[in-house]
Parts: sequence; C-alpha cells; structure tokens
Amino acid sequence: MSAPAIPAAAELILPAPAKLNLMLHILGRRADGYHELQTLFQFLDFGDELGFALRQDGVIQLHTPIDGVPHDSNLIVRAACLLQQHANCALGADIWLDKRLPMGGGIGGGSSDAATTLLGLNHLWQLHYSEEQLAELGLSLGADVPVFVRGHAAFAEGVGEKLQPVTLSEPWFLVAIPQVLVSTAEIFSDPELTRDTPPIKVRSLLEGGGRNDCQPVVTKRYQEVRNALILLNKFVPTRLTGTGACVFGSFPNQDDADKVARQLPATLPSFIAQGRNISMLHRKLETLVRK
Repeated sequence: MSAPAIPAAAELILPAPAKLNLMLHILGRRADGYHELQTLFQFLDFGDELGFALRQDGVIQLHTPIDGVPHDSNLIVRAACLLQQHANCALGADIWLDKRLPMGGGIGGGSSDAATTLLGLNHLWQLHYSEEQLAELGLSLGADVPVFVRGHAAFAEGVGEKLQPVTLSEPWFLVAIPQVLVSTAEIFSDPELTRDTPPIKVRSLLEGGGRNDCQPVVTKRYQEVRNALILLNKFVPTRLTGTGACVFGSFPNQDDADKVARQLPATLPSFIAQGRNISMLHRKLETLVRK
C-alpha cells in the first residue's frame, strides 16, 4: 500500500475547495496589461486537501512535489513564505498536499491551495491576521486568491479582487476535465478575445444571464475543450469555467448529475459536487474556532 498523502504527523488538515466562474465578462484591458472583468464565483464541495505541522526552526517544507513545479515556486510555499516574512514569524511548517484538482483547469487549484495555506498557517502560528489582511496578501500571489480567503460566493470586479458577497442557489454540478493544460496568459493575450463587454449590474446577473468571454478563444485553440462542450451540451447547457480547461453543467440533484456522468467516455474524466455559497474551508475553520 502507498503512504497516505497526508500523514498522521499533520496537526491541522484543511480543504482547498474548487470554484466555478458561473460567468466571466471581459470589459477592457488596463494600462498595466491586466484585464478589467466581471465574474461570479461559487465554491464546490470538492477540492484539494492540505496538512500542516508546526516547525520551530523557521523552515517551510512542502513534502509533496508537483511535477514541473520547483519547490520554491509552488504557490503553497510562496504563500507560506510571504505570510512568514510579513508577520516576521520565526516559526516554520511542514506541509503536505493531497492534490485532486487538475492544474490549468480554471477551477482554482493553485489559488485555493495558496489561500488555505494563508488561513491554515495564520491559525497554526496564532498570528490573528484578519481576513482583510490575508486577502490583501493573497492578491499579490494571484487575482483569484482573495475570493478563497474570503470564502463566500461573490460577484467580482477589477481583476477579480473587488468582491461583493452574493447568495446563489446551490445546485449540483457535473464538472468535466478535458485532458489539456490551458495557458491563462495565452488566452488573455489572444487578439481575438472579446474585451468590450458592457458592464452588468449584479442584480440583473442574478436574474439570469452572462456568458464566458474566454470560451470562444479557448475552444478555437483547444480541440479537447471544444469536444467536451459539444458532448456535454447534448445533456445540459454547458459552459467553460475561467480560462478552462474544465467545463460544467448544473443539475437540481445529484442523481441527475450521476446519470449524465455515467454516459461520459473514460477519456473525459469528471467529478460531481454541490455548489456552495460558504466554502468548505471556512466551514471547517468555524468548527476549529468553536472548539
């Protein structure tokens, strides 16, 4: 038997949930090269899991290597070092990762891992940083990190950091994972990307509507994503999340999602999870605080 991804030595085990962009509009390009956007984030009850153990020697050690990602470049390590330096903290941590979310999937794997690291080490090191402070730190690691730090479904503007909490229905989602790594930088630099979608008010968005402006560019560049959308659209209205590669459809219950999942070919992996307005990370942290 192989060793468990997170050993018994971990003192704190926390989830790093996936997210979906239920819509993504690109309003324009800013002078700094980033894009002004509007998006609607909702969490899923599915994700990676991280384990943490306290070290007294100040060393940050991630014990789970990821192919092609040097230790010190991993967002988990960068988040830990950033918090350690910012707090002038002499403590360190051993960290383990049970990786379930695909890289380059548009469901927030790396950003969610970074946010869980910030919140987990804030708890383990007893730094007492506020969510506001951690979200601000997280933004320097990636535009999606603050929403995971905040842990509430949100309408986002700016580069994705201006968050307005929203309450959405919580359907079940079938998320298909085309076997391709989509480059976010490539998609946002593509000359064919729509960059002039008019701003929308959150109220009208919650009444229905919205699309993913990245979807036409991604499907043109990546046949695997195009094929997955065509296939899933036969069963349920399907959309790309973020810049992909994952695509999703929503269902009123788990059974309906299961029926469609069973009809997908083995070459198209998928998972089923319920949408959540409060992330499972924050629900877990709440139980820790109450203890």
